Amino acid sequence: MARIAGVNIPTNKRVVISLTYIYGVGRKVSEDICKKIGIPMERRVNQLSDDEVIKIRELIDVDYSVEGDLRRGVAMNIKRLMDLGCYKGLRHRRGLPVRGQRTHTNARTRKGPAKAIAGKKK
Repeated sequence: MARIAGVNIPTNKRVVISLTYIYGVGRKVSEDICKKIGIPMERRVNQLSDDEVIKIRELIDVDYSVEGDLRRGVAMNIKRLMDLGCYKGLRHRRGLPVRGQRTHTNARTRKGPAKAIAGKKK
């Protein structure tokens, strides 16, 4: 099992797909990595040589912000908005949708399970 950026990537999948298991690496970025190093898109992780795995690891370390650094950056951005007290920060603080979605009926993902209100039905 190859370990890249602190993540064990699956060995039986294609390299393009298995690189997406790293936080901050999507399909486009993983395809770009494969093109830069010269790995065919059909190659599987268990077919990679140790040299190719080292090249992938070094390229990700140098060119991309992934895993802990990226998570820390996102958390700091959210914390900054909350400290400023701007509208987006208040929505984060209250656990409500941030980007203008309706909350009257939906938004169960952000608000959590529905709480019953006694005496509401008439």
